[in-house]
Parts: sequence; structure tokens; C-alpha cells
Amino acid sequence: MASRTHDPAAKPAWTPSARKPPLSSRMMRAIWRGLPEKRYDVGWEPGLKVPAADGSPLVTDHYFPRTDTDGDSPTLLVRSPYGRGLPWSPQYGMLFAEQGFHVILQSCRGTGGSGGAFDLWHNEAADGRATVTWLREQPWFNGTLGTIGPSYLGYVQWALALDPPPELKAMVVQVGLHDPYALFYADGALRLEHALLVGLGMTYQHRGIMPVAKATLRLQRRMRDIVTARPLRGAYASALGDVPWLDDVMTHPDAGDPYWDGASLAGAAEGLSVPTSLVSGWHDALADQTFEQYARLREAGCDTALLVGPWTHTSAMQQGWPEVFAESLAWLRAYLCDDPSELRPTRVRVHVGGEDVWRDFDDWPPLSSPVTTSWVPASDGHLDRRVLTAPTDGAGSAPLASVRYDPADPTPSIGGPLLSRTAGARDNSALEGREDVMTFTSSPLAEAVDVLGPVSARLSVSTDTGYADVFSRLCDVDAQGRSTNVCDGLAQVETVGEGPSEVTVPMSSTAYRFPAGHRIRWQISGGAHPRYARNPGTGKSAVESVDFTAIRITLHDGSVLELPDGSRTG
Repeated sequence: MASRTHDPAAKPAWTPSARKPPLSSRMMRAIWRGLPEKRYDVGWEPGLKVPAADGSPLVTDHYFPRTDTDGDSPTLLVRSPYGRGLPWSPQYGMLFAEQGFHVILQSCRGTGGSGGAFDLWHNEAADGRATVTWLREQPWFNGTLGTIGPSYLGYVQWALALDPPPELKAMVVQVGLHDPYALFYADGALRLEHALLVGLGMTYQHRGIMPVAKATLRLQRRMRDIVTARPLRGAYASALGDVPWLDDVMTHPDAGDPYWDGASLAGAAEGLSVPTSLVSGWHDALADQTFEQYARLREAGCDTALLVGPWTHTSAMQQGWPEVFAESLAWLRAYLCDDPSELRPTRVRVHVGGEDVWRDFDDWPPLSSPVTTSWVPASDGHLDRRVLTAPTDGAGSAPLASVRYDPADPTPSIGGPLLSRTAGARDNSALEGREDVMTFTSSPLAEAVDVLGPVSARLSVSTDTGYADVFSRLCDVDAQGRSTNVCDGLAQVETVGEGPSEVTVPMSSTAYRFPAGHRIRWQISGGAHPRYARNPGTGKSAVESVDFTAIRITLHDGSVLELPDGSRTG
């Protein structure tokens, strides 16, 4: 059995490769602005073969600072199922090697030329440990290791952290994933657009720019036919081909199904002592997973930091890259190079929407016991702020408003935490003009209202079919009447008879200032398509159903929108 610790003795001498990084990476590096000046020229050793846990060769590229011929620099491990070319080569290989790190950029099993078969989430822990075993034998490895990367590149970090090797001294998880089920489902409702785009990325991105570009165009052209197909199952094949794991994901909506056993790596943060920096955006599709892991790390007493910007899942790594890179570099230098000079003094930094400023806090949420304000809808469409002295009981309450949700003409999705380029804050005015959308709006605010923390809604609803989804969204309405989405969420509800049932809809978290003169709007509908698969209204599977039934959804008195009061944070 190989030793779990670094042994610098008896290592062969290292002769650095004379090769430069790929021209495409150097060209992309040249166009970036707002980044620190490079400290070192970068060398490149491509196509190294690292044995996976089952012996399959994992194709690996090594980027390094050319002046480090004695193995004095720490190493960053970046494992990806999306290939090793653009943007990973310049964004991680070059940029961090320029700052004095060895960077190992590796294709996960069955992707990017690596041997074996890709099996979503199953092999990452074992292959990560196998790679560390290989690192211990390299003459340039000094025994100090960090990990970094976004999305699934964050998942492989959590996989390694399940049983962290002693060399692992720091992690940077950017817009990261730890729970595949929560990526694909919200309260049992399929996140359809997520599933299709993840299927596209996993299947084609590691093959290179042209294959993924062609597949992207093909999916765009066929998107409408795919998302409205009856049955939905298998319709993606016309654009993506045969993707067995995607079919498995779409046909296992129950979080308790054995199919999902071992998929969530939430437990990696429990008891973890490896200093971990987390990065997300308010419209990041994985923002909730970031907040969950932050809370677990804090509970474990782990050194951690949180940065949340005005970003989506993709824009955090594009428009937000200067801030994200600076945050990541400061963290890695502090814990891998014993240089904390660039660390910020507070644990949390968030961008406050509506005010367009950054604010620093000691923790998130800013208050350990946040005070929530209750905003209550009225039958005339008003939304009123009230102090509720006791929980409401929706049973037998009076109806306030109703809409008819028709799966044949589903309520469309507009913006929000998506994986696509349509993500983010958008004008909801046209959406709110539809007959299948309820809105409740406050009077113009006499003074600004700050919302800092998790938002939720308690809904008292009845349906005429017994089955429905409820989509709940918080919006900011400006003086010109433009309604902009802030945060949202969806839950499934089952009702019995004509009486209402209560359902709580988590609506993610936000840091947002509603300026004086603006209005707060609560938007409620029966879905958001194709972000979520259509609810057939019958209680049957959303991906297997052929027959759909229109649903009458009625909101009753006792429903409450709960906003965390940010005025007490100073």
C-alpha cells in the first residue's frame, strides 16, 4: 500500500520541459484585463498518463513556473470532465502557473482522451486519491497541495475531501456542485433545462470546440420540440444522441431512490479542517449548494470564506473573473505559500443588488438569528407588510386569486438561476401580463428595504386536480414599472378535495436593496418552462406522461412571503 504522506527522498532529478503552453491559451491569456502581472514564465508538459484507481490512464497536463527547478512551489490539482483546452488551459493552467504554482490539469475517467468509461459522480473520489498517490512520486511535488475549479470541477474537490490526504492544505470551490440530485431536481420536479445543458456539456465539451459548438446549435434548434415532446423521455436524443446516464437521471425523481446513493458529497464539509474558499453568484444555478456547504464548514469550525457576486453560473467565470481570480489567488497564497497579506479581513463579501455595492460581513446570513418580515397578499392584488404574532392556518381560509395552468401552453421561464445565457435578472413585465401568473405588489416604498439572507414563501393553495407545482418569485418594480426578478423557487403540492393545503417554497437567498419609491412584487404561477418540466396535473411522471390536464390553482388567505430584514445589520 502506498504511503499517504509526501516523501521527498530518493526522487529522480527533474528536467523541465521546454514546451510553451498552447498558442490558443496564450492568445486568450493576452486578452484578459484586470488581472495581476505574471511573476513567472510558464512551461508545459502535456499528455502525461496518470493511473486511475482501476488502472485506466488519466490524460494529464502539467503547467509550471519555469524558475522552479528545485520543487519549491506548491501544486494545484484541477480535475475536469470538460477537456483540458479552452478555457481551462489559460484560466487555470497558465494563470496560476504564472503566479508560482504547479498546475495539474487532468481529464476525468472516460473524458478528454482518458481511459475507462465516464460514470457520473461514481469514480471521482477514488481517482482523485490515485492522482495524489502519483503526485507523491513526482520530483517537482513539494508535498503541499491545493485544489480549485468550478461546477463539476468543484464536485471532484468535495470527492477528494471525503478522505482528504495530508498534503491537501487548501480548496477553492467556485460555483461548485456537491449534490447532483439537487442540480437536477427541485422538490421532485425535474429541472429540465439544467438536465439538457449538463447532458450537452458532459457529452461534447471534452471533445473540443467544434463538436460542442455543433451540438449546442443542434440543441438550440430542436429545444422547443424536445421540451414539449410527449412523452418527454428520450426526446433529447435528437440533439444529444444516446446519453444513458441522462435517461437514468430523468427517470429517478425520488431523492430516496437507491440510484442516488452516494451521489451527494454534502458530508465532505462536515468535520473538514482543510481551509476552503467558496465562490458563487446570486443567479448561479448552484448558489444554494454553496450556501449549504458554507453552513456545514462553519459548523465544523473550518477556516472558510464566501464571495457572492452579481453573477450567473457562467458569468462568474467570465465577467466576474477578475474578482474571482483575485479571491482565489489570495486564498491559495495564504494557505499554500504562508502569505496571508491579500486576504480580506471579513469572512464574507457579497454584492448587494439594487444598490450595486459590495458589503463585508462576519458571517452569512449576517445575523445568527435573522428577523423576517411578513408580506401578505390581498384579494385586490396588494402586498402589505404585517407583523404576524402566530403562524397562520390555511385550512378553510378564503380564496384570494386563482389561475389556470395549462401544460399545453405552459407558463414560460424568464431569467433566474439558469445554466444558459438567458440566466440572471430580466424584465418580467410581459410574463406578469399572462393570465396564468398571479402578482401581488406593495405600495411605493417610503424608505429603502434591505433583504439579506434566505427568502421563503408559505402558500395556502387548492387545486382542482390534486396535483400542481407552485413557482414563487420575488421581484423589484421600479418607478417606470419594470419588474426585475430577485430570487425564486418551486415546490410540488398535492391537495385533497376542495380545501387548501400548505406548502413552503424555499426561494434561495439574496442580498438586495429595494430603493425608496420602488415596489416589492410577489409573483406566483404553476410553473416555469422549460426551466422545469411541465406538471401533467395527473400525478403521473412528468417524463413519461402523454396525457396532460389543465390545473386550476387557487391561492388562499394565510399565504405569506417571508423576507429576512437586513436593516439590523448596520
